[in-house]
Amino acid sequence: MRSFSIVPFRYITLFLLVCVLLYGIRNTPSSRSIPAFLLTENELPIYCVDTDQPVVALTFDSAWGTEDLEEILSILEKHNAPATFFVTGDWVRKNPDAIRSIDRAGHEIGNHGNSHKHMPQLSADEMRNEIRLCHVAVYDLIHKNMTLFRAPYSDWNNSVVETARTMGYYSINQSVDSLDWKDYGVDSIIRTVCEHKNLENGSIILLHNGSTYTKDALDTLLTNLENQGYSFVKVSSLIYTTDYELDHTGKQIKKN
Repeated sequence: MRSFSIVPFRYITLFLLVCVLLYGIRNTPSSRSIPAFLLTENELPIYCVDTDQPVVALTFDSAWGTEDLEEILSILEKHNAPATFFVTGDWVRKNPDAIRSIDRAGHEIGNHGNSHKHMPQLSADEMRNEIRLCHVAVYDLIHKNMTLFRAPYSDWNNSVVETARTMGYYSINQSVDSLDWKDYGVDSIIRTVCEHKNLENGSIILLHNGSTYTKDALDTLLTNLENQGYSFVKVSSLIYTTDYELDHTGKQIKKN
């Protein structure tokens, strides 16, 4: 009688996994597409965007001082670099002229909550109130509705993203953190951003106004990014607002 060897289960599992991978790649429009089983089922904010265009989005979180804002706006103008400023409601009410200056300069304003709280520690009603109070503070000054929300401390969970979405907001995080708030110095900010492992087309870069060294690093930082071939866009011009998916890293991918 002819004998048959039994194939170990681990080899069968490996074979099936390879088949699924090959099927996913073969049935997508390009090699840049992500197989469906790698797309996240969790509620994530947008960390970056899948794009062939050499563009990045500069973002500034604004919750503290304004002493460096005029210089930051001047440097951004010099580089023709539109940016997105995520502001807290408390900061807006203390610094109405700063909001008007950001808006007049053509930059975008996003919602950073009312009082810089850890959103996942709040109830749904408290989260909605944080977003609403900031929204009202900005609208009362410049009569524009915001559509972008960044949670303070980059502290997210499913409920935060869901709550923001029900209020008409896209949740935005970042893929490149300058760490400027740690006050490591000018060179550290430039190196951290310009040599970051996640710096690529579609990156969202986090900076802060009111930090010790950001304004001193910004001109060289932008020049370095330009020399790498990048130009700058607002977050609202970078992200997809319909027909998209997020992979497990928070990269936004356009559906075809």
